Amino acid sequence: MKTQQPASQQVVGTQDWEAAHRAVADVYFPHELTALDGREQVDLSLRTVELGGVTIGRMTWGTAVSIACEYPGAYEVNIPLTGRLHSRSDDGEIVSTPGHGTIFRADHPSLITNWTADCQVIGVKFDVDRLEQEADRIHVAPIRRRLSLPDQIDVAADDGASWFGLIKALSAQLREPTDLLANPLVGPQLASAVTSAFLLAAMPESAEVDGHLRPGMVKRVLDAVTDDPGRPWTLAEMAAIGGTSVRRLQEAFAEYVETTPTRALTDIRLEHAHLDLERGEGTVADVAARWGFSNPSRFAAAYRRRYGATPSQTLRR
Repeated sequence: MKTQQPASQQVVGTQDWEAAHRAVADVYFPHELTALDGREQVDLSLRTVELGGVTIGRMTWGTAVSIACEYPGAYEVNIPLTGRLHSRSDDGEIVSTPGHGTIFRADHPSLITNWTADCQVIGVKFDVDRLEQEADRIHVAPIRRRLSLPDQIDVAADDGASWFGLIKALSAQLREPTDLLANPLVGPQLASAVTSAFLLAAMPESAEVDGHLRPGMVKRVLDAVTDDPGRPWTLAEMAAIGGTSVRRLQEAFAEYVETTPTRALTDIRLEHAHLDLERGEGTVADVAARWGFSNPSRFAAAYRRRYGATPSQTLRR
């Protein structure tokens, strides 16, 4: 059963189905677990460490299982070291064997149809804010949206192999005391390195997160608000530029940009404000007013959600 470890580390070994189900749910996600072999006992082995928005673990069930999960608030990558991992996605069946990993999207129902009995997995969980903030930093995308990640990542070559080498090295430390990994000075730095390397490996051809084709009305509105983000835009004005109704504009943004027109405008304003704060161009209040934020407290809250720091902290840096 579970041994006593630091709060950021979990070490579990159990043959009890309920205890195994609860342990995995505590570290990763709530899920629906189904035994495929008809065995009365499981043989779970689970070792994990939480680095600050990134959880890395090695686990095996010791028997074939299927797992249904909605991945609330986090992305996950499962990479078999042995055996096979069969999953079902919107595009059909995915089978990952050593050399490939399956990517599960945040807040998206997915089904692992067969985690084979001989399958040992390295599982990496990224909190939504951690992964999307890092994507903002790397890709400098003006609009925050749910990441368009592939269903599978190749970890046998190129950037994928480099990232997986880092993950394997860190997960190997789980056999030893993890005081260093759990150190608050070390963990966040490692989490940032793991996250950046994953994004570069999973999205090698993406110059920006928001590089998808859009209909003309959405492009016209985005071009207009990007040219003059400090203007006090209304939805009616945006719809007029798009040549459509407010409702249709909102539907088009939801379909093609995966956000609302108002939130897209806020993200564009935040990007400008962030650059001004980094350059020290005025006080926080000056920057907020310059880019159309009439409420300083709401500006500070929105800024912190996107960049993981307050405007004043960025300005001081």
